[in-house]
Amino acid sequence: MLRAFLILVCLAASPAFAQTMHHHAMMEAGDGGPITPTQGGQGAFAAIQEIVAILEADPKTDWSKVDIEALRQHLIDMDAVTLRSESKTEPVDGGVRFVVTGAGPVRDSIRRMIFAHAATMNGVGGWRMSAAEIDDGATLTVLAPPKDATKLKALGFIGVLTLGMHHQMHHLMIAKGEALRP
Repeated sequence: MLRAFLILVCLAASPAFAQTMHHHAMMEAGDGGPITPTQGGQGAFAAIQEIVAILEADPKTDWSKVDIEALRQHLIDMDAVTLRSESKTEPVDGGVRFVVTGAGPVRDSIRRMIFAHAATMNGVGGWRMSAAEIDDGATLTVLAPPKDATKLKALGFIGVLTLGMHHQMHHLMIAKGEALRP
């Protein structure tokens, strides 16, 4: 009995056995159908993959205008601002000013993202947004209606950048060559 157990353990540890079991699991689900992965992996890759699938499904796609590299560059900006920038919040009358800084390419990404977001979202929901360049980045001043003061404070800089469901369509427009990358 122990010998059979040890043989089974050795087989389970072998790459060939593991590959066979993995293949079996991928090919059969409980209902007999295939199991397929749904995640595109890394977030930017998945976003690009989603846009390419939309473009491929649209018979009206003008492939001579498609620029997936522009979308990739925009996603690099999003990554840099989200993960590599520093932000400080300063209170101003009626809202806050976010002072967002970074060096080199991060600084450039900050400027592109903040100016684009302020231009797109200014006035939406009664929130006023303005951007200004500083030596190592940019500021985003956000003035919100009094009823939204707590929400503004809770969102902070990156939360404010996520406001508005325009991002997905913006990505599609960049890829189609219909919008300038900020």
